[in-house]
Amino acid sequence: MGFQEPKVETSPRVSDEVRRTTCYMCACRCGIDVHLKSGRVSYIEGNRDHPVNRGVLCAKGASGIMQVTAPSRLRAPLRRVGPRGSGAFEEITWDEALETAVSWLKPLRETAPERFAFFTGRDQSQSFTGFWAQAFGTPNYAAHGGFCSVNMAAAGIYTMGGGFWEFGAPDWERTKLFLLFGVAEDHDSNPIKIGIGKLKARGARVIGVNPIRTGYNAVADDWYGITPGTDGLLILSLVHELLKAGKVDLDYLARWTNAPGLVGADGLLLRDGEGRLLVIDRLTGAPAPFDRKGVRPDLGARWQGCRTVFQHLAERYLSAEYAPEAVAATTGISACRIKTLAAEIAAAFDTPVVLDRAWTDFRGECHETMVGRPVSVHAMRGISAHSNGFQTARALHLLQILLGAVETPGGFRFKPPYPKPFDAHPTPHCDCAPGRPLGGPHLGFPRGPEDLALRPDGSPARIDKAFSWENPLSAHGLMHMVIPNAHAGDPYRIDTLMLYMANMAWNSSMNTGAVMAMLTDRDDTGDYVIPRIIYSDAYASEMVAYADLILPDTTYLERHDCISLLDRPISEPDAAADAIRWPVVAPERPGHAGVRGFQSVLVDLGARLCLPGFVDEDGCATWRDYADYMARHERRPGVGPLMGWRGDGDRTGRGAPNPGQIDRYIANGGFCLAHVPETAAFFKPWNADYQEWAVSLGFYDKPSPFLFSIWCEPLQRFRRAAEGHGGRQPPEHLRARLKAAMDPLPIWYPPFGEAAAGDYPTHALTQRPMAMYHSWGSQNAWLRQIHGENPLYLPTKLWQAQGFRDGDWARVSSASGQIVVPVALMAALNEDTVWTWNAIGKRRGAWALDPAAPEATKGFLLNHLIHELLPQKGDGLRWSNSDPVTGQAAWFDLRVRIERVAPRAVAEPAFPSLASPVPPAPRHRPWRKAP
Repeated sequence: MGFQEPKVETSPRVSDEVRRTTCYMCACRCGIDVHLKSGRVSYIEGNRDHPVNRGVLCAKGASGIMQVTAPSRLRAPLRRVGPRGSGAFEEITWDEALETAVSWLKPLRETAPERFAFFTGRDQSQSFTGFWAQAFGTPNYAAHGGFCSVNMAAAGIYTMGGGFWEFGAPDWERTKLFLLFGVAEDHDSNPIKIGIGKLKARGARVIGVNPIRTGYNAVADDWYGITPGTDGLLILSLVHELLKAGKVDLDYLARWTNAPGLVGADGLLLRDGEGRLLVIDRLTGAPAPFDRKGVRPDLGARWQGCRTVFQHLAERYLSAEYAPEAVAATTGISACRIKTLAAEIAAAFDTPVVLDRAWTDFRGECHETMVGRPVSVHAMRGISAHSNGFQTARALHLLQILLGAVETPGGFRFKPPYPKPFDAHPTPHCDCAPGRPLGGPHLGFPRGPEDLALRPDGSPARIDKAFSWENPLSAHGLMHMVIPNAHAGDPYRIDTLMLYMANMAWNSSMNTGAVMAMLTDRDDTGDYVIPRIIYSDAYASEMVAYADLILPDTTYLERHDCISLLDRPISEPDAAADAIRWPVVAPERPGHAGVRGFQSVLVDLGARLCLPGFVDEDGCATWRDYADYMARHERRPGVGPLMGWRGDGDRTGRGAPNPGQIDRYIANGGFCLAHVPETAAFFKPWNADYQEWAVSLGFYDKPSPFLFSIWCEPLQRFRRAAEGHGGRQPPEHLRARLKAAMDPLPIWYPPFGEAAAGDYPTHALTQRPMAMYHSWGSQNAWLRQIHGENPLYLPTKLWQAQGFRDGDWARVSSASGQIVVPVALMAALNEDTVWTWNAIGKRRGAWALDPAAPEATKGFLLNHLIHELLPQKGDGLRWSNSDPVTGQAAWFDLRVRIERVAPRAVAEPAFPSLASPVPPAPRHRPWRKAP
């Protein structure tokens, strides 16, 4: 018998079942196929039928399996038994935990609901958590956007009804020039990778504007290594060049924007008796409402001493102060390169995109074609996280609008349910009274000073001072100011702070060391200054040690979640889409009380507290759990959290609740898709077909066409108040700042950090890598192999000037602290900037990592160097380190000084190791061949 080759199974079965759900390893919300073997997760791959990622999956998504098996998972409710920060807890039952929470919260609701503050991190269920907080009656609720990218969202909505990323996307199929401003790799990574691949395949150009050349900027055809915080100045210089060359879309501006509106002596736009914007009709020379059929607005008109917005715009940006030669030194981009970029953008006028597709606008006028410019833009936190970020984002939208490259073929396109005019959104509510819910949502978009969240004496009604004179348009709240303000008792003290997925004792706070001290500080009686802290997380993060009561959450594969059109859906420009997560595996923690999805815990707490909406007339719970809420809740008649399979399962968008709705989502791969009609795919704010389709799906109750706001009237209303007009006026010390920041046309001013930059010549930034997202990724066993530590990257000029060599360390000092960290050389970097990856560094003892893990020894945060307050001005006031318009945390205004020092064994500051409520994982030893 001859030799037989052994049979090798080259394609072993990885699973005996596949369940489809939605990823949660970043905010991309891709579709995933979760493979199970004997009931356990064995493999995760992309869902090829999913509209977001079409089967593409990144390292984070594939590593989700390690989140479900992570040793750092919490196992049971915990009650603190030692001092805060000690990590001393005892396990308790769920009944004990919920009874404790109710005993703290019920008296507050009945006497002083404002003394309860509820803030959440990147939880993706803000329509529900906000609904719960509104029912409780506290004015103190917000999510993480205030220290992430509220400048992007607010500037987009106030200017054109939506911003980047979750609100819109480039026309990947038709654009020929793609510009990225301040984009790192962590947000929307799979769709952008797919899109850039399409652009590269057909020869389109990609240009990156970012101080750091990594990720998308590294594969760009050209890179502009701009000085941090000067993007707005560069953009307005591009506007200057385009105006000078006559390369702006005058027809687009006249038809679809308020550029032909007439600016009155008060800085507000002239309107008729019904409140409609007035324009001068070129055909008659007389005033006419903007929406009259047949009107042809005149961009250059003058009437009764009033000029158009366009004339104000041209006068401002044609000024020599915006010429490339005038801005080159500040931006770090030569005048020649600025002019080259402007010329590349202007070339779009030579190659318009024309679709042979008829459509009808809101005036009732028919158009035979859809015409656009093949230029698209994407931007993110890099331009947002500065104290001038709101106006910078507005400047970028102005550039897009001047080109006629928003909602046109080849340009930037909105994702349903956007665009929405800012006044289609609610205003913020703060009408707090014992035992009553708020009159409406906490967060919103003020139209003017009358919508601020102020108490009768004019002081802020919210603990974070959102929607006050300090930050009037703070649409996402100021999460970074909650703990500092609560500790300072400014504007008042709170009793109980509840946080969800908000690691405020580490990477989700500025001035981290001081914040940890605030969490443990006691008053003269020996009580904690912040009396009670409730925290929910799935993992033993740094924040766990500082809480008094822990409500352990599930991991994302063990719970229901709702990615809703009421919140932040997964839509694409050609389709409305929402999605769910569902328990593809059971949340088992053998030998312990177990974990529960936080949203279901809130449903239970709401019923125990008898919150309106959470109990019926007989006092019985309205919903069993969060999944029941998802299927049966109606925000208004026929409109609920999920749009798919409503009524008898045959309705999309509007329809009665369907108890079987979740099962239909599961059967469809976890998502629902509703395609935009072809005739409605572009010109959405003005397209009659789109408006009717949007009403049919419940985005709004009647057609709501609107004009893009180049001239932003809400800003002018606040400016007028600062000038002494109206019944509600700001305190004297804020008038000058408001007059400067609340300009109705986009402006640029130096970031506030420049004022204290004398001894700190170098800009310092963080970026999130593609393989990580917030803090939960860097405890993942697989992802740690990609980013286990994070050096501080230095530019060549600084590296050579101080004689740095490989393996060196540096002392990095700011006006508020210093750190000592390992460094590395990077040539593709703005010469006056240093940077590092964000959220890699961990505190020893947290996340069930070994105390000697590289994340805790060589990993670090720049947060220790960033103060939540600006340097004192000698006026006795606390000025937050934020954008004065929105309250966006100004992370990227940081200035530092770099000094070479001897290498260390551990990065500084080295805080004492935390005692973790879960034991550390066993150390992995290198594999060795058996003797």
